[in-house]
Amino acid sequence: MKLFLLIGVVNGFLAVALGAFGAHGLEGKISAKALSIWEKAVNYQMFHTMALLVTGILAGKIQSTGIMWAGGLFTAGIVLFSGSLYAYAIWGSKFLAMITPFGGVTFLIGWILLGYAVVKYL
Repeated sequence: MKLFLLIGVVNGFLAVALGAFGAHGLEGKISAKALSIWEKAVNYQMFHTMALLVTGILAGKIQSTGIMWAGGLFTAGIVLFSGSLYAYAIWGSKFLAMITPFGGVTFLIGWILLGYAVVKYL
């Protein structure tokens, strides 16, 4: 499905841009721990960007609601997991850090659904 490919491309761009911003724009402005959190957010965003691209390619070959759900969950997971970590690194709010595990669970469910669709349809 073109939608997941487009979302993947946009997220790939954002992951590279946010990674560069963290390395060059935030260095010396936030703590080393906060910068490490920022890097974790970038890494998980990029990992799941790749998952979105694979999901988009598979959605063009396999008609499965599981694949569609997986793509949606990867997208939501990026927002919840990486988004909350970006915000936490900048603002340090514990509330924002409490959102992160929901994004992680969202990623896990997306991977399960993608795996199920691959096993069932390929």
